[in-house]
Amino acid sequence: CFFKSIDGKIINMQPSSIGLISATQAEAGIILRNLKKTGAENFYKGKIGNCDVVLVISGIGKANAARAVTLLVEKFSPSLVINFGIGGAYPSAKLKTGDIAIADKEIYGDEGLLLKDGFHKTDVMGIPLLKKGRKKYFNEFPLNKSLIRKAFKLSKLLTFNSFASGRLGRLAEESEPARGGQLLTNIETGAFVTVSTVTGTDKRAKELEKRFNAICENMEGAAVAHVCAMYGIPMLEIRGISNIVEDRNRDKWDIKTAAENCQRAVLAFIREGKA
Repeated sequence: CFFKSIDGKIINMQPSSIGLISATQAEAGIILRNLKKTGAENFYKGKIGNCDVVLVISGIGKANAARAVTLLVEKFSPSLVINFGIGGAYPSAKLKTGDIAIADKEIYGDEGLLLKDGFHKTDVMGIPLLKKGRKKYFNEFPLNKSLIRKAFKLSKLLTFNSFASGRLGRLAEESEPARGGQLLTNIETGAFVTVSTVTGTDKRAKELEKRFNAICENMEGAAVAHVCAMYGIPMLEIRGISNIVEDRNRDKWDIKTAAENCQRAVLAFIREGKA
């Protein structure tokens, strides 16, 4: 399993496993169908196309995600980590429920300093969250541009009909289309914000969106990106949009469609993203 960037450069130089991390089983059900549990932890192993895959269910939140991805890396040494699941789209993002968002960077939304004049990121404190060689990471963790471009390109090609016809193989065929025949035309890349407290008001949503110039909110991504940066492992993050971040109304959410669409994008990347 070799991955190449759009310009043909090899990203992972040796055949190895791909590490997948999702917060809950509900967000990973399609992919889990062809994987088998291994060991006492929530690890599942199998093959997708020609790639060996190890998936871990982390549980929600930054601490759980950091622990899970650390175990994933230490036990299985993946060449690439893909973090996937559902997320909420900020109001001004060009995203609706069921669309796909791909992170170009992950941002810790809570870490920082709160003063009379408002919130300040950790760079104001002068203490980086991570030092890797000469590079200092504060709130933001940029992600691999080549992986992002490839994931975006492949996601743009997806239709629900293609899964029914078996274009992506048996894994995809096992899931019924959520919106039969509809193109997944709305794929966006941008900054993701990781929070400890899920945003449930219009006011807070607009505040975070403006502060970080972000498109999507989640509870794990920055922690996964942080650990991957520590180990020097490239990371890709793909999320299906379950809701718009606004005054909370669960009647407007569609977790099932978001989770299915996200997994289809992940499967497309794994199966078609190889050399």
